[in-house]
Amino acid sequence: MAITLDLLLRLMIKNNASDLHVRGDGPVYLRLDGELTAINSSVMTSSEVAALAEPLLTERHKSILKENKEVDFSHEVKDLGRFRLNYFTQKGRPAIAIRHIPFKIPNFSDLKLPAESIKKLLLNERGLILVTGITGSGKSSTLAAMIEYLNQSWQSHIITIEDPVEFTFEDKKSVISQREIGFDTNGFVDALRGAMRQDPDVIMVGEMRDLETTKAAITAAETGHLVFATMHTLNAVQTISRIIDLYPPHQQTQVRMQLSETLRGIISQRLILSSKGGRLPAVEIMINTPHIKKMIAENNMDAVAQAISKGAYYGMQTFNQSLVNIYKQGMAKLEDVVSAASNPDDVLLAIKGVEQDIDTKK
Repeated sequence: MAITLDLLLRLMIKNNASDLHVRGDGPVYLRLDGELTAINSSVMTSSEVAALAEPLLTERHKSILKENKEVDFSHEVKDLGRFRLNYFTQKGRPAIAIRHIPFKIPNFSDLKLPAESIKKLLLNERGLILVTGITGSGKSSTLAAMIEYLNQSWQSHIITIEDPVEFTFEDKKSVISQREIGFDTNGFVDALRGAMRQDPDVIMVGEMRDLETTKAAITAAETGHLVFATMHTLNAVQTISRIIDLYPPHQQTQVRMQLSETLRGIISQRLILSSKGGRLPAVEIMINTPHIKKMIAENNMDAVAQAISKGAYYGMQTFNQSLVNIYKQGMAKLEDVVSAASNPDDVLLAIKGVEQDIDTKK
């Protein structure tokens, strides 16, 4: 039986795979709970792989592929969902990486996120909120849940700037304008500048990937809008430092002051194996309290990290605290919690303290 794109996408859904990889003269792989698994007897020729992708390419896609040797685009199947595809070559052979984007917009409970802390952040009507983590850590899903929460609770105009559009929203209390790079606008910076004339309340930027986009996002937050963006950073302190380092040295003091005033919070996440199957997020949350604002302005990142660890009253938590709580609730095995930690010894020490407390109560 010939391997068709529809067959592969249905196989993804059936196995609850997050990603699928197709390579010329190689087997098909599914990513299941973070691990790649080859599908037996699934070797496809280069011409078969090309035949999967090329019917989906517009003339614009073909032009980008010719110039850049790779192209991103989305594809929708009525009864399955949306899919983000990257078509590229490796060793001269065609390859496709496919990410599943469900039709249903997830909520905080679906994603096992600390809902109350995030809802508290979303009470802000202006400023910058960042969602960070490595590729595949669930940033897009978290942003979608945040936007949908506002969509259901706040009468506003929300503009999303994406490359490509992933989750698709229906207007509820809010009006949502989704703009795709290359189709609806030329680029992130142009779209952010244009948004200032489109009466937005909330602006979502797919990624703050360069200095110009970062400048435009901070400016939008300064001018009275609530701005969401993502970055590929591991935690709050690294995120702040990365933003500052994007700027030339003579501008960094000024940028620290801008960031200390406009930043509202940082949600950093990484996925770990759940003891009940699937994956769940360990989440660090930083809320920009007056104390942290002062520390950012003074470039005292060690104090920022300490403030997060002591900021439970404000809804803050570190990765270590999140991991210990996940273990305490029996949601993940010890070895998976420890392997996800930035400081495994600290997590083990904290878990030992939790277990001693339990023994004492007994």
